[in-house]
Amino acid sequence: MVFLRSLIFLLLQIFITPLFTLVALLSFPFHPVTRYRLISGWALTMLWLLRVLCGIRMEVRGAENIPQQPCIVLCKHQSAWETIALQKVFPPQVWVLKRELLWLPFFGWGLAMTSPIAIKRSSGKEALKQLLRQGRERLELGFCVVIFPEGTRIPYGQRGKYKIGGALLGAHCGAPVVPVAHNAGRLWGRNAFLKHPGVISMSIGEPIDPAGLKAEEINRRVEEWIENEMPKLDV
Repeated sequence: MVFLRSLIFLLLQIFITPLFTLVALLSFPFHPVTRYRLISGWALTMLWLLRVLCGIRMEVRGAENIPQQPCIVLCKHQSAWETIALQKVFPPQVWVLKRELLWLPFFGWGLAMTSPIAIKRSSGKEALKQLLRQGRERLELGFCVVIFPEGTRIPYGQRGKYKIGGALLGAHCGAPVVPVAHNAGRLWGRNAFLKHPGVISMSIGEPIDPAGLKAEEINRRVEEWIENEMPKLDV
């Protein structure tokens, strides 16, 4: 049954995504935030399908910690689920992602219309300069900036190295930094086809005010909070 439900979800995803790509391309003349609100309908549709077809529901703890102003979201990365769910939980947002994702047919084309910060990871210092420059621009437009500090999806129960880019952006721009933990990998694993029914818990920590803090300290606080929060999500 899990296999059949996961297959139906995939087939509907393949069918629906080109339709939202068309919406994304037609939204080009609008303000970036307006474009985002239209395109994020795809994520809300996927969350609905996950609940109805696959039995995956979500609970959010700490929603009161989401700042009123644009912020930097540093989130645990375990599966594709959080890239979808964050769009329901947080205000309009852009993502820091690898440039190659924009080359994917339909999905990547629509993603390009959401004003992402698409970096070439091998560029090193140039990629970091791009993050700081475009991150500030996106915050000024009214977007939150979502960064996965581990850089890639880490299997459930494991821990990756927390890269400092998001913390540097916080120190550079003065925007609040919000740590986010979740256990999505328990039901929808890294690169997994099967999606198991159950409840995914997401926990949002108190914003970290970067004023007077070095990037290393911000990064340490984010990692410490997320990793200490992870065991509590399964309780």
